[in-house]
Amino acid sequence: MPDSLKLPLPYTRILDPQGRLLDGLPAWADDPALLARLYRQMVLTRLFDQKAVALQRTGRIGTYAPTLGQEAIGVAVGALMQAEDVLVPYYRDTAVQLMRGVRMEEILLYWGGDERGSDYVDPAVAQDFPLCVPIATQALHACGVASAFKIRGEHRVAVTTCGDGATSKGDFLEALNVAGAWQLPVVFVVNNNQWAISVPRRIQCGAPTLAQKALGAGFPGEQVDGNDVLAVYARMQVALERARHGKGPVLLECLSYRLGDHTTADDATRYRSAEEVKQAWQEEPIKRLQAFMVAQGLWDEGREQALIGECQALVQQAVEAFEGAGQQPPEAALEYVYAQWPAALAEQREMLLERAARRQGGGEHGQ
Repeated sequence: MPDSLKLPLPYTRILDPQGRLLDGLPAWADDPALLARLYRQMVLTRLFDQKAVALQRTGRIGTYAPTLGQEAIGVAVGALMQAEDVLVPYYRDTAVQLMRGVRMEEILLYWGGDERGSDYVDPAVAQDFPLCVPIATQALHACGVASAFKIRGEHRVAVTTCGDGATSKGDFLEALNVAGAWQLPVVFVVNNNQWAISVPRRIQCGAPTLAQKALGAGFPGEQVDGNDVLAVYARMQVALERARHGKGPVLLECLSYRLGDHTTADDATRYRSAEEVKQAWQEEPIKRLQAFMVAQGLWDEGREQALIGECQALVQQAVEAFEGAGQQPPEAALEYVYAQWPAALAEQREMLLERAARRQGGGEHGQ
């Protein structure tokens, strides 16, 4: 590799894989309540994730994208975003959605194929975008949102997320270009979990880091240990403040590892070794923060078991709410497509509504 490509980009880690403090603790992190909140949300996310996978395996929801091993990224991002900010997420964003205020039953509705799962109840997330499944297109959507903020003179930030594979898509690179050219208030968070489905990071992109792609667009890019929730929190805090105060975009490349399958339609054992996954488990984020908190006298087995019981109860309540939501009527399939109905579809919609009225009136018995 040419020396000219070996750029000295910032890399942040506060806790090592064993949960030991590497340097001084940031002042904001000397807060037991904050640490407990971050830890709780990571545990809740993982337990919800396990339940969602189980629901898919038993045919109660559709294909699901697990977040196992990547909880720290979303929890830190969601903890710092303000209510007036807008999240433009991708499909592996359960952690940040839960932290923002999306309900677990709404996430289950989404993965169950129900559009009500994107109609968020909490006003704080009402303007957040639904999960984006097409790769990298959400990055351009975020630039559109950020453009509106800048035109209106609003001190708001668009935050968009993606995986490492998305950074090789033209949509992503175009988004970086316009964000840098227009100095938009947008933060790009890249979850570099080392695998773009079955393609490893080392062969899907020749750049030494993904963060340096921002440099070509004229704004800062940096790497952070994505398994260290404190490190992600620290750098996300700086990135949001920079964007909010008119200093332009930032790209954070969060180095993590996808401990599970790409989705429930995938079998990761076909393309990566058990040894690699075993090693990655040694650096996962939940045990890391737990070890630090135990060493500080802030956590113990009693608190751990109480937390697990509390989170399991919340997850079960969400499952019951999801399964009790009932089916939507057939005409609901047309309700989330157009702001104004095109004439060509108006007749079809009226037919569905008439049939629904006849059913309610008992006019279609046996049909």
